[in-house]
Amino acid sequence: MQIITHVRGFGLSDGLSKHLRRRLQFAFDRIDNPVRRVVVRLSDVNGTRGGEDKRCHLQVQFDRKPDVIVEDVQSDLYLAMSRAIERAARTITRRLVRLRQLETQHSARPVSEFRTAAGSLYQREAEGELR
Repeated sequence: MQIITHVRGFGLSDGLSKHLRRRLQFAFDRIDNPVRRVVVRLSDVNGTRGGEDKRCHLQVQFDRKPDVIVEDVQSDLYLAMSRAIERAARTITRRLVRLRQLETQHSARPVSEFRTAAGSLYQREAEGELR
């Protein structure tokens, strides 16, 4: 998993970077479908004015699946990162469960349900209905 971090409004300390990588590894290592890349954008929205202004924007990228994008804003950057990562992991898990359910439903259907319009025309022609 490749982690790309963009920071705006403050410097990225070693402690912050280690915390971010550790949280991402813990959250995404348990996911069956491997994460290709995580783009993290950390910013201080209000600058020196304070308040709930630390933003963590995550974009989780996969091979052949749509990206998952999550954002969280808190007064504490560590909390914003942790909450965004947890939400992204839950969203990814939910999507993968849904995809597996759809695959199971489609594989359980009889072949006759998958006939296209052209296929049913060929069948009707073979049976002598379209002469």
